[in-house]
Amino acid sequence: MLNCCTHGTGKWRGYTISYKTAGCGEPILLVHGFGLSSFHYRHQLRTLGQKYKVYAIDLLGFGGSSKPIIQYSMELWRDLLVDFMAEFMGGKPAVLVGNSIGALACLMVHAVRHPGAVRGTVLLNSAGAMNNKGVIGDWRIVAVYPLLLLIDFLLSIPAVSAALFKNLARKENISQILKDGVYRDPSKVDARLVDEILAPSQDPGAREVFVSVITGPPGPKPWQLMPQLKGPLLVLWGDKDTLTPADGPVGKYLKDLPGKRPDTSFVMLEDVGHCLHDDRPELVHSHLLPWL
Repeated sequence: MLNCCTHGTGKWRGYTISYKTAGCGEPILLVHGFGLSSFHYRHQLRTLGQKYKVYAIDLLGFGGSSKPIIQYSMELWRDLLVDFMAEFMGGKPAVLVGNSIGALACLMVHAVRHPGAVRGTVLLNSAGAMNNKGVIGDWRIVAVYPLLLLIDFLLSIPAVSAALFKNLARKENISQILKDGVYRDPSKVDARLVDEILAPSQDPGAREVFVSVITGPPGPKPWQLMPQLKGPLLVLWGDKDTLTPADGPVGKYLKDLPGKRPDTSFVMLEDVGHCLHDDRPELVHSHLLPWL
């Protein structure tokens, strides 16, 4: 599937950053979600690479990139993406495409880049924060908020976090989690996808990354960033997403945004889950390609 692209690495603040690239033309930067990597854009690298210069990055802490034991934050990834664009895109205006926390990171980049550096941004089921504690406007989060605080406390105990992470980072558990709550089409949860998620979880530092993201600062909300955004925005949302549900505060806000902000489109995709670009890539491309 990925013989269409080239793998590369670079250095950022002394850390190794892994990425994939394909095609030629105007630049597009693809940013993955929590626990994933550039491999998650396997379909987009092939399809978009037929007309554009496509980069899919492994965020620091994930995939083939370094996993230093530091405090992770949305601001850290924003700065990484800004510097990546400056180094690899040569000042050409780029389209940013992100899923989940990758979408929130794209919004943050768009908000701080100078006018003309970003040609447009595409949000694929955007997260409202780096972790659930930041989405306090959702009654489901409010109901379990004390439990989230307890989880934070338990994860601060190394023996507990090690046992939990070891249990999660097993092939059968990864597959089941993806099929039960992330993908609608279980056939898309293939062995290659599971292996690509499992392998980085065995790297030194992976557990500490997991704990830092779950317990760290949630970062800004999409509605806090929106006033700084200039230019087109496309929002694609899977109606069966259980991680960032369409009737949650982020889904509701973005669904109403076209009536309040120019150059904004929102499309609800039927019978699609959280990772819509890998769950139903052909449906995503039917909306993304004309917009590009």
